[in-house]
Amino acid sequence: MPTITPCLWFDGKAEETATFYASLLPDSRIDKVHRAPGNYPSGKAGDVLTVEFTLMGRPFVGLNGGPHFKFNEAVSFQIPVETQAEIERLTNALSAVPEAEQCGWVKDRYGLSWQIVPRKLPTLLGDANPARAKRAFESMMQMKRIDIAALERAADGQV
Repeated sequence: MPTITPCLWFDGKAEETATFYASLLPDSRIDKVHRAPGNYPSGKAGDVLTVEFTLMGRPFVGLNGGPHFKFNEAVSFQIPVETQAEIERLTNALSAVPEAEQCGWVKDRYGLSWQIVPRKLPTLLGDANPARAKRAFESMMQMKRIDIAALERAADGQV
């Protein structure tokens, strides 16, 4: 079945980036590397032009389009996690700008933003008890990296 495939614009680092992301996430791989059949504005014949890759079972394309466009926070990718250890592993691997960390968001060395989100976060923030949800939300808003146990304590009023 056809699907929408995000195309990410890179300045010559599409293959490096795809390889890095695939090394971090389950069900991820490089599917195909395409080389330019001729010269183009940001490269020459034989350079890597596009990389087809899969992250957590989803298709992506990396395009070596040159220095013309940069990522910004208007687009980010969420990574659902079960454990605090996963939060720490992924944050440590992806965060290249520690001062940009906020509420589980990180910016990587390629400029792309990620959200490292515990699977239970929507349940905590959408709790049927509004006071419990508010406490969890207010706690999360103070965090750089999300701390699952601290969110649960806050939701329970054990701050």
